[in-house]
Amino acid sequence: MTDADVIVVGGGPAGLSAALFTAKNGLDTTVFDTDDTWLHMAHLFNYLGIESVDGTEFLRDARDQVDEFGVERRQGEEVVGVGTHDGEFHVETDEDTYHSDYLVLATGSDRDLADDLGCDFADDDTVDVDVTMETSVEDAYATGAMVRAEEWQAVISAGDGAAAALNVLSKEKGEHFHDFDTPDDA
Repeated sequence: MTDADVIVVGGGPAGLSAALFTAKNGLDTTVFDTDDTWLHMAHLFNYLGIESVDGTEFLRDARDQVDEFGVERRQGEEVVGVGTHDGEFHVETDEDTYHSDYLVLATGSDRDLADDLGCDFADDDTVDVDVTMETSVEDAYATGAMVRAEEWQAVISAGDGAAAALNVLSKEKGEHFHDFDTPDDA
């Protein structure tokens, strides 16, 4: 049994963005990444701030960045179940059971874990979330293609992950949290 403040299931743009923000701001964060992302088939020309990059190269850079902030990446360890018990999330893999205060689901269009957790779904079979990406299960978030019927873009997914992370950080700090870096921070 291993504990973290935040567990992120999925290592694409949404999951890595959420992990970056939470770890960068002091929360112990674990990411489960099976590397099963559409981004390997993409070439990004429409990602703000990036002129042109292969999807696999983008993922490599993003993983390096979250690693630098101390995210525990469980590369290749697949999550097979999620649930809640005594106010915390239980995340099961074939190797172990992990616990966290917050859960971010970033599994692309695969919504099975959200269904297992008991999240509400919209009429179009997407996971129902509020503007902060929080599901009907308190402190559980869904991001990216899980919550969008058609708008599947890396930059949108990364924004969803950031929104989820900022809400987690706001809850932890007890006030609205903004992650604005200044030249002194960089």
